Amino acid sequence: MTEISVLPIDDARARNDAEALRLQECAAEPIRLIGRIQSHGILLAVDESDGRIVAASDNASGWLGRSAADIGSDTLAWAVTHAAAVDPVRADVGGGIHDIIVHRGSSPLLVELEPVDPELEYARSGVVSAIQRLASVTDPDALRVQAAAEIKAVTGYDRVLCYAFHDDGHGQIVADEREPGMEPYLGLHFPASDIPAQARALYIEKRSRVIVDTDDPGVAMSTVLADQVPLDLGPSELRAASPHHLQFMRNMGQAATLSLAIVSDGRLVGMFTCAHRTPRRLPVLLRRALEVLASQVAMQLTAAQEIHALRRRLEARERRVAIVAPLYGRRDAADVLLRGERTVLDLVPADGVLLRVGGAVHALGTVPPADVLLSVVDELPPERPDWDALPLDRPDLAVEIPGVAGLLDVPLGSGGDRLVFVRSEVAREMQWLGDQRADNRDDDLSPRRSFSAWRESVTGRSLPWDDHRLDAAELGAEIQAALAARRQAELAELALRDALTGLHNRRFLGDRLDALMAGPTPRLAVIFLDLDDFKVINDTRGHEVGDAVLAAIGKRLAGVARSSDMVVRLGGDEFVIVCVGAGQSDAEYVARRAITAVGEPIAVDAAVLTVSASAGVVAAEDGMSASDLLDAADAAMYRSKREGGGRVSA
Repeated sequence: MTEISVLPIDDARARNDAEALRLQECAAEPIRLIGRIQSHGILLAVDESDGRIVAASDNASGWLGRSAADIGSDTLAWAVTHAAAVDPVRADVGGGIHDIIVHRGSSPLLVELEPVDPELEYARSGVVSAIQRLASVTDPDALRVQAAAEIKAVTGYDRVLCYAFHDDGHGQIVADEREPGMEPYLGLHFPASDIPAQARALYIEKRSRVIVDTDDPGVAMSTVLADQVPLDLGPSELRAASPHHLQFMRNMGQAATLSLAIVSDGRLVGMFTCAHRTPRRLPVLLRRALEVLASQVAMQLTAAQEIHALRRRLEARERRVAIVAPLYGRRDAADVLLRGERTVLDLVPADGVLLRVGGAVHALGTVPPADVLLSVVDELPPERPDWDALPLDRPDLAVEIPGVAGLLDVPLGSGGDRLVFVRSEVAREMQWLGDQRADNRDDDLSPRRSFSAWRESVTGRSLPWDDHRLDAAELGAEIQAALAARRQAELAELALRDALTGLHNRRFLGDRLDALMAGPTPRLAVIFLDLDDFKVINDTRGHEVGDAVLAAIGKRLAGVARSSDMVVRLGGDEFVIVCVGAGQSDAEYVARRAITAVGEPIAVDAAVLTVSASAGVVAAEDGMSASDLLDAADAAMYRSKREGGGRVSA
């Protein structure tokens, strides 16, 4: 029965510290310089300058110091100068048939000899057939399971596992093909220290690793080199395993293993591990074929993941566009992002979000007090925007915002504008490969004694942000772009507006009227309106009162104009109304309404003032330019003034 354990936050921190210590100690273990090989083979180190064997495993110590050409095998001598590890050479050496594996680029040159056992001569055609069958599998989960089954069928190992590595380094068993009666491991997680960093780095360089017998004491290396520096055995097939790893295997009931790397874009994203309960060896040519199979699986997984990622990004982009597009208009940013038909929480799921923009703070959902949350964000390192275990990682700050375990900070440019998404703690059950507690180890650095499934209820964590980190970052970039574009549009709009009345200005009139008059003569008319004796108000009441009167008149003119008309303040006390789609009579009607509206009393402070206006109206005619039309309307306005003002002239 699987044991269930609830892990308190303090215990979780202690276990995280112990795991960090194991990772640190494992990283310091010199696995490349171990100085021993597995005893079923022979390893030689050859000085390429003279062909002399400068180091050898103790089971070939008689060859130490001799030339490779003097060993008695012409094929061996040829291999030393021509062969490569990817394509082993078979030869009779010392009275036995061996596969010779030469590692070009090593210094001194590493040459390995693996004895050929006729009983181990597997047909590599089985791997070719397996690759062909796997080529049509597109679902990543099904691909891993079927590949594990194919590898088990070809190799005959008792169990074949497929691992997938998570972003934090820990792994999960995603396929488990095993003999009847063996304990199931499918779905179980294991800590990053089970396969430490330097071991993972080796799998990038060397795509397979075989351990034939966990009880093999191995064979030491000897050298005639004066410096006695240990050989770098990283690329070798025969390199012995560390005592820690051998004990780990024995504790799992494994006597022999073969591991195959799954590498994507230069990263170790998973592995196939074949395990046997008794010693077992595979010939190198079959291992090479299985490396090709693992590479094929890696390519198919990468392609499937890229297709999935592309689809997901397209869907996310559609959601971002729907959320951000209204920002390019005049709507309030908080209304758009937090109160629209779609909100930022539709793109980045969270319990709540805080928005600070333009000095104002807004919230949606469940969030801590804004000042407290923002102070916590200010304390967090800016290079790390996302947290999903704040009570574990930063307990000093988590106490300030109780109930929050996950936090994702999205800066919106300078000035402190930002989106802050928060997630509450979610209790999750994790099933581990073996009890992760300290009492399942001899000490903190020892391997686990038992690997039976162990279930743990994890606290102090939110749901992981995963792909939503990228969604949030791209959302932030698009919000910044939209706000910047809106600011530019507002500045451009201000350049075409009269600051006092808010009406369009002379520049706008010139641009639009030129554009309207550039083609065939349009149906439009211009009203040129001038206030009568407005100078008296400025002289007797002051410019502040005069400005208030002008602002009020601007509002009245905008109110009487049609929706298609353009109302412009030319400057001073002169206004223009461009009646688009109107003839002479229509424009005269608008002009009379405008004069009536202007003549209504205007209350400024304690005074009530009355102003009159004169207007000239001219409809566009063939051959007229924009300036001709304005000049004609201006002349008509002056005729109105000469006739006594307060009227419309054509």
